[in-house]
Amino acid sequence: MRWPGDASDGGAGHDEQAGRAERAGGGFGPPPEVPPTPDDTPPASGGTPPVSGGTPPMPGAAPPMPGGPPPMPPGPPEYGPPSGPPGYGPPTPPGPYGYSAPQSLAFGPPAPPPPPPGPAEPARAVATGLLNLSGLGLGYVLLRRWPLAVLCVAATAGLLVVALPADPDGVPGWAVAGYLALLLLAAADGARRGLRAPSTAVRIKPVVAIVAAIALLAVPAAGAVAYGGLRDDAIEEMLLDRLERTDAQVKKASGQEFAAARADYSAALTQYRSLTEDHPDSRAAHRVHDSLDAYYKAVAAPYADADHCGAVAPLEYLRDVPGRIDRDVLGDLASWPDKPLAVSLLECGTGKLGDAESDGRGGELGQLLRTFPKSAQAGKVEPAVRDAVDRRAGDLKGAEPCRATDELRRIGETAKELPAPAPGHLRGDVAGAVENGVYACGLDQFKEKEFAAARKTLAGFAGTYKSDKRRSRAQQVAIAAEIAEQRPSAGAHLPPSGTPGGSRMQMVISNDGPDPVEILYTGPVTGRLTIGACASCKTYSSEAAGSSRACKASGTSYPKKTLRLPPGTYHFLHKPGGSAATARSRAAGGRIQPGYTYTQCSYMVTGGGLGQDL
Repeated sequence: MRWPGDASDGGAGHDEQAGRAERAGGGFGPPPEVPPTPDDTPPASGGTPPVSGGTPPMPGAAPPMPGGPPPMPPGPPEYGPPSGPPGYGPPTPPGPYGYSAPQSLAFGPPAPPPPPPGPAEPARAVATGLLNLSGLGLGYVLLRRWPLAVLCVAATAGLLVVALPADPDGVPGWAVAGYLALLLLAAADGARRGLRAPSTAVRIKPVVAIVAAIALLAVPAAGAVAYGGLRDDAIEEMLLDRLERTDAQVKKASGQEFAAARADYSAALTQYRSLTEDHPDSRAAHRVHDSLDAYYKAVAAPYADADHCGAVAPLEYLRDVPGRIDRDVLGDLASWPDKPLAVSLLECGTGKLGDAESDGRGGELGQLLRTFPKSAQAGKVEPAVRDAVDRRAGDLKGAEPCRATDELRRIGETAKELPAPAPGHLRGDVAGAVENGVYACGLDQFKEKEFAAARKTLAGFAGTYKSDKRRSRAQQVAIAAEIAEQRPSAGAHLPPSGTPGGSRMQMVISNDGPDPVEILYTGPVTGRLTIGACASCKTYSSEAAGSSRACKASGTSYPKKTLRLPPGTYHFLHKPGGSAATARSRAAGGRIQPGYTYTQCSYMVTGGGLGQDL
């Protein structure tokens, strides 16, 4: 006996398969008419029922029912949708054998079941993973996993948005790391899914897929190479722009004084060095030499304008540039500043001879002899100094001998500091010219009524040049200048240089004061003398008391000295000495006539300084 749904029951099994096919197609309505099979036909009388498409009965099994099972009433399949419209309705009456059709709870056709996975294919897994490494999600396309493929393409597009346009710094590290992680994840996931691809996957020979995947790996590789080229171009543009900005900075600095622009020049040189050392093969680095040529011209602009003193500092700076940048980059520029600097030192040094105080090293001329001792300019130092001395020596007879003397003195200070090859006798020549200048200056100051300056200058000359034949004359004029400071009439003209002949008048000068006194006189003859202190003498209370009683006390021995003077007008200056050195001096004058003997008394008045009576 066969039961409905039994695997050996041809009719029932056919019905069940038809129902399943109907459900797979998603159709609704009664099942199609199925023609009876030979198994459903009752056997003839006395014969054996044929067996077709079934399984022979097991030994000992119950014999089949005569005539077979009763036919199933027509109606909906066992598991199919109801024949009526979808929705909830009255329950379906139970069919034969107590089975009823299931109620449909959906408002539409059920989703088709996923296709069963296929057999394991390692080659397909490898191909899928490699295809995903291209960054285009082609492995997911092969598996028809469209959302995942779109996700891969979106990630690649996002990377392109971040990376382009190419930046000299390249793609941010986080973007590269994240994208590589996503590619590896997509490759691993694609390999996992491709190992047992469903029947819906695109069918392609695994070998072809692997070859295509490997070929497609050239896409990201080519993209990386292309991006590298774009990045190199961006770097070149950046470097060229940096070079252009540096050149503009140098051009702007060239319009300023070197001291103010030095920091900008130094910063520009740092940029040039960075370009040549950090990017030696770049186009910008190959243009640095031309930029440095313009740089040297900008720094040395004072030399081009013949401002030799102003060119010294910039040229010294340029001589130090080879220590900060490769000489191969500089080429001939490395040694170019030497000659201009030597010329500037010579021109500036000779131009400043006598006009500026020595710096203790001979100024620019000393620097020239130390820096370029064998240069042609070094050989011109001695003639230049000698010419400057001769020119000032000629000015000693002019209207401004003091100015010429000051210049000679400064030249002498410079000459003392000059190293070899400056000859030693050059210093002696300058010293002799200075000696002449000091004497000439003192006389000129006296003539110009600058008595204090004349006294200082000539007294200094007499004290410095003791072997000079003019020393005594300088002392005479210095005495007359000191008297003229208080009695200007004494400086009406220079004192006579010789001693007049003829008779001499006697003048006795006594000291009625407790301190020594110095007497200076000038007239037909000029000189000075000192009279010692009077131990028993005192200071007078007033000028009148001193004038009436000075040098008249009987029994008092006053210190005295006698002068023998030719007739003429004389000027005297009494200067206190000893403890009364702070007392005021007193100047007076008078005429010495032939045939007379003169006396003069010096005394001290309280609050009034020295007094004198001729």
